[in-house]
Amino acid sequence: MGSLFRSETMCLAQLFLQSGTAYECLSALGEKGLVQFRDLNQNVSSFQRKFVGEVKRCEELERILVYLVQEINRADIPLPEGEASPPAPPLKQVLEMQEQLQKLEVELKEVTKNKEKLRKNLLELIEYTHMLRVTKTFVKRNVEFEPTYEEFPSLENESLLDYSCMQRLGAKLGFVSGLINQGKVEAFEKMLWRACKGYTIVSYAELDESLEDPETGEVIKWYVFLISFWGEQIGHKVKKICDCYHCHVYPYPNTAEERREIQEGLNTRIQDLYTVLHKTEDYLRQVLCKAAESVYSRVIQVKKMKAIYHMLNMCSFDVTNKCLIAEVWCPEADLQDLRQALEEGSVRPPSSPLPGTEEKLMELIRSEKRK
Repeated sequence: MGSLFRSETMCLAQLFLQSGTAYECLSALGEKGLVQFRDLNQNVSSFQRKFVGEVKRCEELERILVYLVQEINRADIPLPEGEASPPAPPLKQVLEMQEQLQKLEVELKEVTKNKEKLRKNLLELIEYTHMLRVTKTFVKRNVEFEPTYEEFPSLENESLLDYSCMQRLGAKLGFVSGLINQGKVEAFEKMLWRACKGYTIVSYAELDESLEDPETGEVIKWYVFLISFWGEQIGHKVKKICDCYHCHVYPYPNTAEERREIQEGLNTRIQDLYTVLHKTEDYLRQVLCKAAESVYSRVIQVKKMKAIYHMLNMCSFDVTNKCLIAEVWCPEADLQDLRQALEEGSVRPPSSPLPGTEEKLMELIRSEKRK
């Protein structure tokens, strides 16, 4: 092990890199960790540098990978660690990797969206079945309700309401039923009384079990309500109030036969949705398991690729724009390793991208034995 009190002799090296092989050369240098780059474009904004487009592409790939990791963790799928430090991907594989990740993201979002839609429909049907079961105890009818009533004798001499035009004759009896959050019941009932001036009959019953809200996914307590009203204007007010309090309103059957048919149809649809949802979840898990096999390595590869383009942005071009010039600090003892790394990354003859040496301006202290 080198002494902590002795520094390495450093040199300032100048690299001349062909534009076509600069990426591979810097990738090889990065794997060895031999040099520290100097920024030759300090007066140039980061948004005006040569490889800003490539950096943005790497950031887009990072965004996709973050989304994949989040979905994998949400599905409780373990992330297998691949190669400890995979090298940066070759340029010819970057576009292929980008297309694969974008295609995978689109597929996952589509499957997840379909899954959430199926789950929401299932929760709504379950709520509907609970509503039918509970409201059956509110009003028991053996025959159909008549669509109209000729008159309301109890309201004939009522002076509290301005109900004198046509509402009392031929008024329709209507029903609105659904579910409401437990914490909104009291305010909901007061609003109905004030807005509808008492021309509503409201029945409530608390559900025995808590249900998941199809909109928010939160498990809360619900109340089932059945509102009877007379007249279309009162009906419009009731529906608007239900919307304001975010009630889940479902159609109310007028006959026992209609109720039975709806219940049978709901049971069939619920079973079908359970089957489709189960298959969708299985397919989604298969896609995520396949993505988890390589996501760890790809995260490291994209980080290395982004670092390479950041280093390329610190280089300057010659007058012909065919050659990049870089300045790096390197220990003199590692110059041969530097040449070897450049030769490995370059398709040119070994003598093409050789560094030059300048004055000693920096120190390096070895802290561990180099292999």
